[in-house]
Amino acid sequence: MTRYVQPVPTPDDPYTGDRLLRSWLHRQLGADGHAAAQGRLSDLAADVAGPLRAAHADAEAHPPTLVRYDPWGARVDRVDTSAGWQAQRAAAARHAVVALPYLESARGTWGAAARVVQHALLHLYGPESATFTCPVAMADGAAALLSLPEVDAGVREAWLPRLTSTDPDTAIVSGQWMTESQGGSDLSRSTTTGRPAADGSWRLTGEKWFCSAADAPMAVALARPEGAGRGSRVLAPFLVPRYAADSPLAGTTAAAGAPAPGVTVHRLKDKLGTWAVPTAEIGLRDAYALPLGDPAVPGLVRAMTLVVVTRVHNAAAAAGGMRRGLTYARAYADARAVAGGRLADNPLHRGTLGALAVDAAGAFALAGHAFALLGRVEVGADPDAAAELRVVAPLAKLATGRLAVSSASEYVECFGGAGYVEDTGVPRLLRDAQVLPIWEGTTNVLALDVLRAVTREDAGAPLLRRLTAAVDLARPLSPALADTLAAVAGELTAALADITADPQAAGVVAGARGLALRLAAALTCALLVEHAAWGDEQAEVAARLWARRRLRHEDIAGDAHQHLDLLC
Repeated sequence: MTRYVQPVPTPDDPYTGDRLLRSWLHRQLGADGHAAAQGRLSDLAADVAGPLRAAHADAEAHPPTLVRYDPWGARVDRVDTSAGWQAQRAAAARHAVVALPYLESARGTWGAAARVVQHALLHLYGPESATFTCPVAMADGAAALLSLPEVDAGVREAWLPRLTSTDPDTAIVSGQWMTESQGGSDLSRSTTTGRPAADGSWRLTGEKWFCSAADAPMAVALARPEGAGRGSRVLAPFLVPRYAADSPLAGTTAAAGAPAPGVTVHRLKDKLGTWAVPTAEIGLRDAYALPLGDPAVPGLVRAMTLVVVTRVHNAAAAAGGMRRGLTYARAYADARAVAGGRLADNPLHRGTLGALAVDAAGAFALAGHAFALLGRVEVGADPDAAAELRVVAPLAKLATGRLAVSSASEYVECFGGAGYVEDTGVPRLLRDAQVLPIWEGTTNVLALDVLRAVTREDAGAPLLRRLTAAVDLARPLSPALADTLAAVAGELTAALADITADPQAAGVVAGARGLALRLAAALTCALLVEHAAWGDEQAEVAARLWARRRLRHEDIAGDAHQHLDLLC
């Protein structure tokens, strides 16, 4: 008897096979702008489908290790990473995944929409990057922070070109050292302190509990300047060199790759997922640091420049992973025979995949909108975009993170037993998705941030205006869709008015998660409607089904199975 071997599913090209991505770029960039981006996107897609997929597998199979001492007993705290991880690092630089929005050539071609092109790059690159998107996000956030005018020009000139280089031999990424074991997201409990030195640099002392990209040549750390008092507002961001070569305290005889004086890697974290990312607990003892802005001025607001960028990157990672998981699940369904036919022809399975495709489309639109707003803030200093981004960044992060986890669970199930076997690579979808609702703030932490934004800064107003406009756009497409949006807009208007009256009430705080998820679901529907009104049929179907699934809480499988081929 011949042993049956299941054919390995072959997914579509991640760029040409993603109709929503291509139509979104056409609308956001215009025909000429999209044409200018096609070569860059096609080149990355080819790398993703070839050498980077192999590099991804290698990095996952060979996680980082920590070497504390050299053969003669000297403390080295060296983090060794795989060839696959290094290949991902080089590719991120070569394809300008971090650098693009900072390049004058890109801004000259696309203006504020350079961030839209960057989002497309991340959408292609991220899902099979062995989560190198984590250091990419932190490098981008550090670059945005270093770009602020209040940062010393000398510090900017020394480090920003390295973060935004497209040469793999010179490009670096950044770590982010913020959380401490006693506080976590409660930054007000941070105990890391900073004291000034005579030469204008600072010395940091404290313990940082969750430091991703621990091999990065630099990190942005939060510390409490001496005499600054209590609370989180007074915390200031500092740039900490990771290696002796960049620390004047090491002198000129430090060995290549030696750790900077005062920086100790206690251990690497043993995590549920993101195995290839070196994440560590790091101790600081009078570590050399450079202030990013005036430490005498409360600095948490400066640090939020970095956090906003990393939050929208988190949303991009969620949406990209959802789309790639859907692509693999559909390819498997096309290749798998069950009950006398293809799994892809089974109405029940088609309905499952169709509903997942609707969620993937919504997550993509929400993440894409966040990047578009970010570009408008950075390039045009658009006050309307800044006001909307204040609430869209946390909404996009929290909503897509939760969608990514639920979708990943379904994708694993779509493969049956093979989805539970590590060497297929499928379980990684679920392991890696679970970090997305945690990093840069859990759902509850972000929901409270949204609550602060809508009650203290009237950040709900831009969303309500977008919803109201979407009702008119939806009317010619589907009266039922327009009626749903109008009802939700009225509901949210009343809810925001009620909570503003007493934002600290226990019931208001307890309901913050529900409010944030409802706002995100309504915003996503409006974004899909905007794209549908531009002329995208896939977005129109997705908008109608999203409204039923996420706003009216209906089962859409019966209709989703009919539209599966259009949706994915």
